[in-house]
Amino acid sequence: MAMVSGQSHWLPDDEGVALRETTLGHLLSEQARRVPDRPAIIFDEPDADLQVNWTYADLDRHVDQLSKALIAIGVKPADRVAVLSPNRPEWVLFEYALARIGAILVTVNPAFRKLELDYLLTQGRISVLVSVGEFRGFDLAGMLSEMIPDLVSAIDGERKGGDAYLDLRRVIALGRTPIIGALSFADLLKKAATVSDAVLADRAARVTPDDVVQIQYTSGTTGNPKGAMLTHRGTVNNALLATARAGYRETDVMVSAMPFFHTAGCVCNVMGMVAVGGCLVPLSGFDAATMLDLMERYRGTLTNGVPTMYIRLLQDPKFVAGERDISSYRIAYIGGTSIPPSLMVEVKEKMGADPCLIMGMTECSPIITQTVPTDPLEKKVATAGVPLPHTEVRVVDPDTSAIVPTGREGELQIRGYLVMAGYFEMPEKTAETIDPDGWLKSGDLAVLDEGGYLRIVGRIKDMLIRGGENIYPVEIEEALLNHPDIAEAQVVGVPDDEYGEEIFAFVVPRDGRTIDTDAVRAWCRSNMARHKLPRYLAAIEAMPQTANGKVRKVELRQKAADIIKAGTA
Repeated sequence: MAMVSGQSHWLPDDEGVALRETTLGHLLSEQARRVPDRPAIIFDEPDADLQVNWTYADLDRHVDQLSKALIAIGVKPADRVAVLSPNRPEWVLFEYALARIGAILVTVNPAFRKLELDYLLTQGRISVLVSVGEFRGFDLAGMLSEMIPDLVSAIDGERKGGDAYLDLRRVIALGRTPIIGALSFADLLKKAATVSDAVLADRAARVTPDDVVQIQYTSGTTGNPKGAMLTHRGTVNNALLATARAGYRETDVMVSAMPFFHTAGCVCNVMGMVAVGGCLVPLSGFDAATMLDLMERYRGTLTNGVPTMYIRLLQDPKFVAGERDISSYRIAYIGGTSIPPSLMVEVKEKMGADPCLIMGMTECSPIITQTVPTDPLEKKVATAGVPLPHTEVRVVDPDTSAIVPTGREGELQIRGYLVMAGYFEMPEKTAETIDPDGWLKSGDLAVLDEGGYLRIVGRIKDMLIRGGENIYPVEIEEALLNHPDIAEAQVVGVPDDEYGEEIFAFVVPRDGRTIDTDAVRAWCRSNMARHKLPRYLAAIEAMPQTANGKVRKVELRQKAADIIKAGTA
C-alpha cells in the first residue's frame, strides 16, 4: 500500500523493480544479443508494399546501417529530425537509429497540412525532414515543393540555402512517391559505407539516459502545440514498467494499428515489445478485418487500441459468425478518456482477452496508471488502475493546491522519472506545467480511492456548471457509451438563461446502427442521474478532431450553438 492515509497521495513504490539507467539504442542491442533469432518486427501488407520480417539481429543490423548513414549526412547529437509518415518499417529504424546516435526524433502526423507542418518545422527548428510523398490520396510531395521552393535544386536532398526554414538542411523521401529534390531512403543507406564501426560506437557511447530521445507535439486543442521533450530514461523505463505490470512475455506477439507518431505507438508498442523481446506486428492504418487476419496468421497474443477499435473488432462479420481463430489472444491493452466497462467485459467474454486499462499523457512518457492483472474483472474495468512503480501521484484542490481527501475530485498531478524534460523552447509554458518541486499539473480532474485506484472525471477546462452544480462531461460520456448503438460520445456545455449552462451531447453510431435520439433520451432517463441528463442530443457521423486525433470540443461547442439556433436538437 503506497497511499498516505486519508489523503489522495500515492507515494512512489518500486514494487521490487529498479529503474534502469540505459538508453533506447542500448536496450535494442541488449535484446539483439540475448534473443537474436526471435522475431522483432513483422509488416505484412503487400498491397501497401510493406513486407518485412526482421529478427532482433536483423533489426539491430539495419539500425546500425541507418545510424551510420545519418552520421554521414551530418546529423549531430541533439539535432531534431522530423518523421512525417504513417506506420512503416523505416519509421521504426529511424526511431532506434536517431536514439542510438543521440539525435532527437520529432514525430509528425502524416495528416498534417501546410499550416501545421509550417509551425512544427519553425518552432521545432527541424534539421532534417523525413517524409512520404503521399498519404491517403493527398500530395505531400507537392505540398513540400510549395513550402520549400529551393528543394527542387537540392543535391541529395541537401538544401543550398533559402528563405524558408533556416534550420532545415535536408529532406529525405520514404515510399514509392518521389519528392523532387529529396534524398531517397535507398540512397541514404548507401552513405553508411563511409562511416566506420568505431565512429558509430563512439557516438552511441556518448548518449546518456537523461538525453532527450523524442519531441512529441501536443494536439493544440487550445493555443499552439507544445513540443514535449521525452528522455531515454523516461520512455525506456515507462515501457519496461508497463509491460512488467501487464505481464508481457518474450513469446508475445502484439498486433496493433496505433500510429507511431503517438506515444501509444512508438513507446507502448515499439519500446514495449523490445522491453520484453517480443514481436510487434503493426498496421499502417486501422482496419478491423486486416487486424483480425494478422492476429490469426501470427497467433497474436496482445493488442493495443482505443475503444472504437475494439468496437469494430467485435463487429467484424467473420468474428460474429464464429469464423475467427483468435484463441492465442491474451491481453487487450486500451487507453482513452472514456472506456465503457461494458465494452471491456464484452471483449473478455467474446474474445477471451484480459482487459488492461491505462491512463497516460504525452508529457508523462506516457503511462501513469495501469490496471493490476490479479484484480477481479469488475474492478479492472471500473478504473484506470494504480500508478506504475516509481511514480508519485496526488490529487489537489485546483485553487489552493492542497491535497484533497481520498474519494474527492481534484487536479491530478504527477512526479517522478516519467515527467518530461519540458516543452521545447517554451520556458514559460514549462513553468506553468511543472512546478519547482517537480509536480506536473495534468489539467485532469481525477479521484483516487483508498487503494490508489484512479478514475478520471473530466478536464478542468471542460467542467460545466449547471444550476450551481459542477458537472463533468466524461461521466456523461462514459454513461452514453454503454448504450448498444453508440460508438463515441462527447459532451459540451452551452449557455442557458435559467441554469447558466446546459448539457449538449453528441453521439456517433456504431457501424450498421442508427440512433433514435428520442429512444436514447428515454434510455438516459432510466440509466443516469437527473442532473446529468443531456438537455440536447445530436447524432453525427464523426467527431471533429485535431491532426493528432483528439476531439476538438471548441468545434463541437460552435456546432451545438448552430443546432440550438436552428432548433433541430
